[in-house]
Amino acid sequence: MSRYRGPRLKKIKRLGDLPGLTNKKPRAVSDPRDQSRPVKKSQYRIRLEEKQKLRFHYGLTERQLLKYVRIAGKAKGSTGQVLLQLLEMRLDNILFRLGMAPTIPGARQLVNHRHILVNGRIVDIPSYRCKPRDIITARDEQNSRVLIQKSLDSSTHEELPKHLTLQSFQYKGLVNQIIDSKWVVLNLKINELLVVEYYSRQT
Repeated sequence: MSRYRGPRLKKIKRLGDLPGLTNKKPRAVSDPRDQSRPVKKSQYRIRLEEKQKLRFHYGLTERQLLKYVRIAGKAKGSTGQVLLQLLEMRLDNILFRLGMAPTIPGARQLVNHRHILVNGRIVDIPSYRCKPRDIITARDEQNSRVLIQKSLDSSTHEELPKHLTLQSFQYKGLVNQIIDSKWVVLNLKINELLVVEYYSRQT
């Protein structure tokens, strides 16, 4: 299944807030017919929607997400927490968390167009897994810095997670440590255990 390229507001109306997918907000529902009693969801649907939240927030294909679940299942520790850590340490997501890109698709475009350096070298792979002490900077070109400055100026992030440091005047981000998965759960409001349960038969 390919990466989703359809209407983004349609997804957040159904699944809830997905800041990585879009920073737009749906209009308030005014039609009383749309405020009818909530439909009782099956256990399968609950797990499917949780998985879809994760997939659409991080902008992954079904195959990519399944691959991450399998990697997390082989690692030490809680599969769900390891999964969140793997996704959060992707380069495109780190750029989004730093405020250097407005959304994760926007960050992916920056990386694909070779605007980003990691430890002084161009990296054009959005799924590149960042490590503690990695230094992420914009290329020393006017076009690259204009794009990132525009995003920094309009960033709505209240505060950076503890594993990141931003030096905006230098267009530089630092990865201090592996992210605490509890921070992801609180901020994204995703139950990672339901995602693991959804994939349990495929792993």
